[in-house]
Amino acid sequence: MDLDVFVTAHHQEWNRLEELVRRKRRLSGSEADELVVLYQRTTTHLSLLQSSLPDPALITRLTSLVARARSKVTSARKASWRDTARFFTVSFPAAVYRLRYWWIPTALISTAVAALIAVWVANNPEVQAAIAAPEQIREMTRPGGEYETYYSSHPAASFAAQVWTNNAQAVALCLVLGAFLGIPVLWVLFQNLLNIGLGLGLMSSANRLDTFLGLLIPHGLLELTAVFVAAGVGLRLGWTVIDPGPRTRRAALAQEGRTALGVAMGLALVLFVSGAIEGFVTPSGLPTWARIAIGVAAELAFLAYVYVLGRRATRTGDTGDIDTADRDAVIPTAA
Repeated sequence: MDLDVFVTAHHQEWNRLEELVRRKRRLSGSEADELVVLYQRTTTHLSLLQSSLPDPALITRLTSLVARARSKVTSARKASWRDTARFFTVSFPAAVYRLRYWWIPTALISTAVAALIAVWVANNPEVQAAIAAPEQIREMTRPGGEYETYYSSHPAASFAAQVWTNNAQAVALCLVLGAFLGIPVLWVLFQNLLNIGLGLGLMSSANRLDTFLGLLIPHGLLELTAVFVAAGVGLRLGWTVIDPGPRTRRAALAQEGRTALGVAMGLALVLFVSGAIEGFVTPSGLPTWARIAIGVAAELAFLAYVYVLGRRATRTGDTGDIDTADRDAVIPTAA
């Protein structure tokens, strides 16, 4: 085999492969197919040269070209700002909207449970005595007591960061523990409801419920919504273990697990907003009506975001999962 003839016959293919490998923008479908074909051909050319025409310079060039082409063909797709924008405008709201039949009942039932605990504590002095001594309860519920100073006892920025961290941990627990049939999720959720119910009940017994609600509502609406969403998604993940539907249990858990991970990342931003409200708005000198209005506005904005963008995304077939191209291939199985 003549080396000059071989190079003349194939150098245009090598140059084209070099061009495709060095291209920064995303390749079109036809260009990607061409890249794969040229990569395979060049690999064959390199093998032939190594066995019959050992030209060091040419072999070095083709070895480098094949290595870079292989990386281009097999490497994972890099995330971009477009992926981030798509996540917050499509994937996250679609996931929350799709799973609304899990987190909305969770929110309603949880609110009822917290209210029942509050009524039980407020109307039973023996229950209050079991919680703390009367002097301690008076200290907590009096004007300027622990329930009020809690929100202004630390600098706003550090308090907001602490609140965000604590809430993010609760949300993460709900999502991670969902795989254990959802039972630990119920326990984490109950602990949060118990704390809220006790506070409502004790402040109500001191005739200061309006003060407590004025401190809770500004940040609590959005914060609790995030917790309810996380709990609902966690319970859905647990139910998938029991009933995966038409999918295999492995495929169902993979899909719902990816969705839960995406919801966790989205809720981190939601909790950042609620933490900022709790750190800067709740303890501020604004009138109670203004602080509540800010909390209600934040809650309505989140619900509108989910129902407008989420409904639009689900109507186009998006479930909140990652793109098909980024998933592992699934082999169809007979039912």
